[in-house]
Amino acid sequence: MSSPPDRFGPYDEHTQPQVPIEHYANTVLRNPRRAPFVRPVTRSELTGPLDLASKLHPGDINLAVLDGKPAQGQLIHVGGRILDEDGRGVANTLVEMWQANAAGRYFNPLDQRDAPLDPNFIGNGRCMTDEHGRYGFFTIKPGAYPVPNSNRWWRPPHIHFSLLGPASLSRLVTQMYFPGDPLNAHDLLLLSIADREAQHRMVSQQVPTQQIEGEWLGFTHDMVVRGRHATPPLH
Repeated sequence: MSSPPDRFGPYDEHTQPQVPIEHYANTVLRNPRRAPFVRPVTRSELTGPLDLASKLHPGDINLAVLDGKPAQGQLIHVGGRILDEDGRGVANTLVEMWQANAAGRYFNPLDQRDAPLDPNFIGNGRCMTDEHGRYGFFTIKPGAYPVPNSNRWWRPPHIHFSLLGPASLSRLVTQMYFPGDPLNAHDLLLLSIADREAQHRMVSQQVPTQQIEGEWLGFTHDMVVRGRHATPPLH
C-alpha cells in the first residue's frame, strides 16, 4: 500500500528563523551546523510518548504564588489553544513554559546578571490541554533584559513555550511576545524570521480589561503545531 500524498508542501524558509543570529552566540550552540540525518519514521515517533500526564505530573499553572507568597510584578493570565493545520484543538498536549521574572532575570544559575532574583518566583510551569486544546497559566509579566556580549541588544518581554502533542514529531519549541512592546521591533530573534505574517503569529493579543474579573491582565495566544500556518520555532 502506497503512502498518502503530503497535504502540504514543505514549509517556506521565510517563516523560519535564519540562524545563527549575529550578536547572539547561543544560536550557534543550539542549532546544528550539519544537515540532519534521515531516519525512518517508526511507531515510536508516530504515536508516542504516551500518557504524559501520569509521567510528568502537570498541574503547576499558577506561577504568581510560591508557598502562599505572591511574586513581584504585573499579574497576568496567558491562555489559548493548541491547534493543528485545520484549526482543530489538539487535546492532551503537554504545554511547558518558562520565563524571566519582572526584573528580567531567570531563576537559573547561568543567569548571573545584577538584576534581583524574586524569592517567590521560579518562572516555569506545565499543564495538559483539555479536549478542546485549551491551556492557561497565571504568572507575572516578564521584564526585558540585555543579552550578554551583544553590543547592548535587549530582548523584549517574552515567554518560552515547549509543546509536545500526541507524537514526538509534533514537538514545537517557540516563544511568545507581548503586543505593542517597542523592543519587539528590534529583537534579533523575532527579526530572524523574514516572513512578517509568521512574526505576527508569535505575538499574543491582549484581552480587553472589561472582560476580566480580578487584578490581572489577560493575554490570549494560540499556537499551531503543523501546516502552512504553523507557529515558527524559536529556541
